[in-house]
Amino acid sequence: MSLAIASRSLVSQSLPDNAARRLTTQLFLAVGATLLLALSAKTRVVLGPVDLSLQTLAVLLIGATFGMRLGVATLLLYMAEGAMGLPVFQGTPEKGVGLAYMMGPTGGYLLGFVAMAAIAGWAADRGWDRNPLKLAGAMLVAEAALMVLGFAWLAGLIGAENAWQFGVAPFIMPDLIKVALAACFMPAAWALLRGLGISRH
Repeated sequence: MSLAIASRSLVSQSLPDNAARRLTTQLFLAVGATLLLALSAKTRVVLGPVDLSLQTLAVLLIGATFGMRLGVATLLLYMAEGAMGLPVFQGTPEKGVGLAYMMGPTGGYLLGFVAMAAIAGWAADRGWDRNPLKLAGAMLVAEAALMVLGFAWLAGLIGAENAWQFGVAPFIMPDLIKVALAACFMPAAWALLRGLGISRH
């Protein structure tokens, strides 16, 4: 599947017009973004008894910056790296690697990351990333998709009550803060581009 896209996302501003160079640039961006995802997974912020990573913020920003097709392709590449055994996830290699880790308690959240990038990218492709309120609405839907998929998967392993207590409730407020940060960052980035005279849209 070609990664070539024609969207209104922020990253489209830096893509060359030549098809081959455009695809090469997109591949480079996707690989670089998987490194960012791995780094964000390992970056933990301690909030009380729960350690939180910055990964959901990174996923939202990748989706909103890249657009839906490239954003989803990037997340799928990240999942492929993890499936091959690379220690790119938050709990790897301490809690296992490869498909064994992906089928564990975090499996639903990993699937949710793909959905999250798709929704944020869909919004960006429609120009919603210029408007913090529209983008925040789309990102709230993306966050809900992540939580539903993560909860459903985890509930099948440890029961609904435990899944809510340990897999959803502690993350609601921190993730809402990440949504707010991402929703404010993207319009600010567009404003900076316009100020520099780079934006073509």
